[in-house]
Amino acid sequence: MPQQIQGFQLSPQQKRLWLLQQNSSVYLTKGAILIEGNLQVNILKNSLQKVIDRNEILRTSFHKTRGLKIPIQVVENNISLPWLESSFLAKNIENYLQEFSWQNIEWEKSGLLQTTLIKLTDEKHILLMQLPAMCADTASLNNLLAEISCSYSDELPDEQPLQYADISAWQNELLEAEKTLANKKDWQQLDISQLESFKLSFEQPLTQEQEFNPQFLKLSITHELINKIEAIVQNYQCSTSVFFLACWLILLWRLTEESQPIIGLGCDGRNYEELKSAIGLLAKYLPLNCELSQRERFSDILVKLSTATTELTEWQESFAWEQLTEINQDYTEQLFFPFCFDFAEAPSKYTAGDIKFTIYQKYVCVDQFKVKLTCDRTHDQTVNAEFHYDANLFSHADIQRLASQWYTLLVSAIENPSATISQLNILSDQERQQILIDFNNTQTTKLQYECIHHWFEQQCNSTPDNIAVVFQDQQLTYQELNTRTNQLAHYLQKLGVGSDVLVGICVERSLWMVIGLLGILKAGAAYVPLDPAYPAERQAYIIADTQTPLVLTQQHLATGLAIDNIQQLCIDSDWLIIAQEKTENPVTQTTSQNLAYVIYTSGSTGKPKGTLITHQGLVNYLSWCTQAYKVEQGTGTLVHSPLGFDLTVTSLFSPLLVGRQVEILPENQGIDALASALRRSHNLSLVKITPAHLDLLKVQLSSAEIANCTRAFIIGGENLLAEKLTFWQDFAPDTILINEYGPTEIVVGCCVYQVPNNQRDSGSIPIGKPITNTQHYVLDKHWQPVPIGVVGELYIAGLGLARGYLNQPELTAQKFIPNPFSNQAGERLYRTGDLARYRPDGTLEFLGRIDNQVKIRGFRIELGEIEAVLDQYPEVKEVVVIARENADKEKRLVAYLVVNQKSEISINELRNYLLEKLPEYMIPTAFIKLDALPLTPNGKVDYRALPEQAQLDLAETYIAPQSELEQMITNIWQELLHIEKVGIHHNFFDIGGHSLLMVQVHSKLQKLLNKEISMLDMFQYPTISKFANYLSQEPNNQPELPNYELNENQRESRKQRRQLRQGNQTKK
Repeated sequence: MPQQIQGFQLSPQQKRLWLLQQNSSVYLTKGAILIEGNLQVNILKNSLQKVIDRNEILRTSFHKTRGLKIPIQVVENNISLPWLESSFLAKNIENYLQEFSWQNIEWEKSGLLQTTLIKLTDEKHILLMQLPAMCADTASLNNLLAEISCSYSDELPDEQPLQYADISAWQNELLEAEKTLANKKDWQQLDISQLESFKLSFEQPLTQEQEFNPQFLKLSITHELINKIEAIVQNYQCSTSVFFLACWLILLWRLTEESQPIIGLGCDGRNYEELKSAIGLLAKYLPLNCELSQRERFSDILVKLSTATTELTEWQESFAWEQLTEINQDYTEQLFFPFCFDFAEAPSKYTAGDIKFTIYQKYVCVDQFKVKLTCDRTHDQTVNAEFHYDANLFSHADIQRLASQWYTLLVSAIENPSATISQLNILSDQERQQILIDFNNTQTTKLQYECIHHWFEQQCNSTPDNIAVVFQDQQLTYQELNTRTNQLAHYLQKLGVGSDVLVGICVERSLWMVIGLLGILKAGAAYVPLDPAYPAERQAYIIADTQTPLVLTQQHLATGLAIDNIQQLCIDSDWLIIAQEKTENPVTQTTSQNLAYVIYTSGSTGKPKGTLITHQGLVNYLSWCTQAYKVEQGTGTLVHSPLGFDLTVTSLFSPLLVGRQVEILPENQGIDALASALRRSHNLSLVKITPAHLDLLKVQLSSAEIANCTRAFIIGGENLLAEKLTFWQDFAPDTILINEYGPTEIVVGCCVYQVPNNQRDSGSIPIGKPITNTQHYVLDKHWQPVPIGVVGELYIAGLGLARGYLNQPELTAQKFIPNPFSNQAGERLYRTGDLARYRPDGTLEFLGRIDNQVKIRGFRIELGEIEAVLDQYPEVKEVVVIARENADKEKRLVAYLVVNQKSEISINELRNYLLEKLPEYMIPTAFIKLDALPLTPNGKVDYRALPEQAQLDLAETYIAPQSELEQMITNIWQELLHIEKVGIHHNFFDIGGHSLLMVQVHSKLQKLLNKEISMLDMFQYPTISKFANYLSQEPNNQPELPNYELNENQRESRKQRRQLRQGNQTKK
């Protein structure tokens, strides 16, 4: 016979809290009761004892039994009041209350109420009371104090109170009753899967070892503001609590851009008159789901929320988490609301003769959360707003900023309740000043030079005999280079080339390339790179789009150019003619507002787009670059990248403006030429490089060869991960490592971050702070500045902005918009499409592209986050994650891996590693190992060249089913995975499976086999062979559960329980 235990079933709230808390001691209800008057301590003790005797929940313990995950609650007939007395200073009470807590709760010990009486003066005492949240909530404190007051004056009613065990039984029955079925369906229609991705962008990642660690920050809303709020809510016929809730919901909407946020709305669980005075855990959080749009007014939200909250709380007793998870079967990780809201009116004051009892302070935590806003009205008609937060996820400074933003929004709503919610201010004056002004304080005096070639000519006068440019065994001094470029410029001017004329240049890296570029600029024109490696179709498109009258090229390249009716000038074979021109500097009418170059980049339409860069932007970047990178302190630079990649601008022009040397590396030798040049170089000014090139060099060069080859690596072009820098930090500690960010539209670079040499981080390196005469703005979808730590789109202003896109006025107007933060007419912002956020010191972090954001099974995912975690795995050398569509147009994540040499990698171990760091929905469904990531000529990852998942050949490892059961499982897998042949040893998750598909497999198998199958077993045996073998051998046993019975004492209050069941209740 199973062991029989006398006790009571836990209530739905208790069951949930028991599973949630996992032996944690943070789920508590604590109160500090201020007692004023001539207190008789013995009478108070006796009064408390009577209250304990009347209320069984105060004599309850919790006992675990074999075979049950959930304990039962057992009531002791008689217990003694735990009592301590102490003396204390009033100013230390708040700290003492926070420290007044259990280290470990002894659940099976009867009498979990703890009390301490603190004497402040003869006429003033503090009674501290503490219970586990399993036994009490906020309303319980008020009800408990009411009973203590009555007991002290010997006025307790004879009628016994409704006991918690009866309430628990009623609640459990109510959830299964027919009258709740309709409401149950309504709850179940709510998709709660978004809760896992509903988060603030400045949350810290949570490890499995970290336990819920609630802390709080308090601010006070003044009586003056409360009066204004009361006038507004009276006008819109809603409550004060709805006003505070609206501000909290709108703030979360603004910070997360979640169009339909779900938050937990606190309710006391006492919707019936019979429950109003109950002591015990009845409080819960209900899912408040409210869709918001930018055009709605704050007043609209007040009305909407007033209706929604009324309807929501009316049926609060029919809500339980188990119902939500029944249809959200793939959602099991986070069974709590990340963001919650509570509101409480001022607690009652109680008197017993000349003694006054008042709740002085309280702390209640009955559920888990990320951030919970609790607004408590006080007796002096102010409101205390407490921001409770999980300290594992947020710092105190994070919550200070969040509280400031909520308060600012609240004041903004008070001032203008008819404003649209997208325009309500969330930045304090101080933070707005910091973000818009202080972080962008980059203005300098007027630029020294109008055009880049004027600067170069000045340098030639200063250092005429210095070596300017070297290519293999050829070299030119500054005077020689200036002479040749002047001759070419004069020749071009005779051909009609002048200001804003676009001249194509299609040459290989050589001395001719440098002469050609400077000659075009000196003629007053702008150069248009035509990479010799471009397909003929692309070259023809650029030539046609620019309507260039002339292409400067080399004789061996001329025949490959697709040119009709366009003049070609072969700079090498035609040089004898060009060399007859004058050698002095040409005169032009070109100014800083004229074009310097046009670079073509990929366009969303499938055709490249030409970006128009002015001399002003180019001079501004190079003025900053030469000083910030201290180019003059080194020997010069290496040019190894294509002319059509604006990364080349730094390497090519910066040395020529300070009298240093440029070495041009030959075409078609790739990384080998760069590695060779670095081996023989010493103290280069800088090397401009992409992260992909940095990885390749690490393989090519030894630790001894990199020590002093260059003063600095300027790294740009794509996101830089900290792990890529470790080799250089270890073996070239004196080399400066700088992350330079900048879209083509802002001239090469506009934001930089120098990596501290002793810094060993993981993940993405920040992109830093703006360069000279550049301003950065991180804005939301409504063009409003976002607070520090919040993700938004990066917009850029300043002297470096391009004129726009050639022949694309609509795209130009879309991407270059008026600057609302400038008081100068004509100022513009460039919309980058990049996601970024500010650190508190003004440093910017790059967080990927807006268009790199994917949605998988309803979850928003930033691919860069997955890449960063994979990059930290020891065996992974390089990684790219993309989203691909299957035959059903469902997006699935695919990871492409380059593994370290001589390393074996287990995909199962890699997946388990990811599951430790990321939610299941962020785990790629396929991992494809490559020898190397495909790169574009510019050194960036070529996403188009990544192999399709369908190209993977499973035939090499295919083994056919060996039994009818294996064949049955195989058929289901092939159907759901859209794979023609699945082998019995293929891992479900390696070939495209995920948890949601596993649920479908589970459902089909149970129907076909007509037996119960554990989902957990399916995850433990992820191959057909292993799972079929398990099903064949494992008997379907169910654990034997012990019985539990109500004890004799509890049967006495069945009358009250029947009254609740029979519906004789009176609503509040």
